[in-house]
Amino acid sequence: MPSTLPRYVLTEVLKMYAAGLALMFALQLADTLSSTVGQAFAYDASFSEATAAFFAILPTILNRSLVLAVPFAILLGLSRLQHDSEVKALLAAGVRPLGLVWPLLLPFSIVGLLAFWNAASVAPAGLDRWDRTWYGIIGLSAPIPTRTNYTYAPPGALYYAGQVTGQPAQGTQPAQGTQSGARTAQLAGVMVQREGTIYTANSGVWDAGARTWTLDAPWVTTPGQPPRQELRPLTFAQTDTLQPPPPEAKKVSNALLRRELAGTALTPQQRREYVYTLASRYADPFTPVAFALAAGALGLILRHRAAAMAGVIVFLASFYAVWFTMPKLASAGAVDPTLAAWIPSLLFAGLGLALAWRVNR
Repeated sequence: MPSTLPRYVLTEVLKMYAAGLALMFALQLADTLSSTVGQAFAYDASFSEATAAFFAILPTILNRSLVLAVPFAILLGLSRLQHDSEVKALLAAGVRPLGLVWPLLLPFSIVGLLAFWNAASVAPAGLDRWDRTWYGIIGLSAPIPTRTNYTYAPPGALYYAGQVTGQPAQGTQPAQGTQSGARTAQLAGVMVQREGTIYTANSGVWDAGARTWTLDAPWVTTPGQPPRQELRPLTFAQTDTLQPPPPEAKKVSNALLRRELAGTALTPQQRREYVYTLASRYADPFTPVAFALAAGALGLILRHRAAAMAGVIVFLASFYAVWFTMPKLASAGAVDPTLAAWIPSLLFAGLGLALAWRVNR
């Protein structure tokens, strides 16, 4: 096959990709602006704050646009060639059908690499800046970090708190290993077990500086004796470090995701979310290649532009349905997080192989 033929098809598809990328980017940007511009005016956001928020969300919008523009470009590009009977002419000249599809995989592999680089660190940092900027615009402080189901078990003792809520000290800078500068934290649903005696309380205070837990009016349960309530606070030495809770998975880089997964601070649900997020940042960049294979084979089957546009809609709707469902299933533990991250790409890769077999028959 002459090398000019695949280049000709690729040129047509890449022109449509540029148009599709601009369209997908504009649609998502318009959707974001429509939901935020009113709030920006309502809270008198300055030009610098609005600009900071705008640039913070751009990497996330760009990443989705890079992927979603692929089926748009290939299906509409091939439909244009089908409409002008150019595909028929190429096939009549002895060009194998899949010979028009394989060359499309390389450029969209490059798109996948760009999406991988963007998703690894740029987009997560942007999401973090987006939230912090909006907290500043609205005039709220960032949510106080909390940890749930905290457990610490040194030799001969057990410390448990249903919830640990950090309290930043006034006028202090964040201290190493504490929650956003917190030297104390509020405890809820507290239990301490020492030397066979169990102390329980509805609330308490963790003093990171003094390295103590103080329980408010705790109940004391000693083996062989009836429970009794102390009317005064009881203080216990507690040598663990007041660590900040793990950050939201979507807001941290791949390196930090791996570091958190290597530790023991994550709850089972948080660990599933971290595993899914990290796996999806490797799986999602493969989606442009899967899209290129499936859309390329489908584009050789569809003969009309209307059918190609319908194919674009079905592609994107199907992808979003699976893509939005998998994180919830992974977080709930219904599906292995790594498998859930790869399912959307694998489904379209399988569809592409099936369509390629159909075209090549």
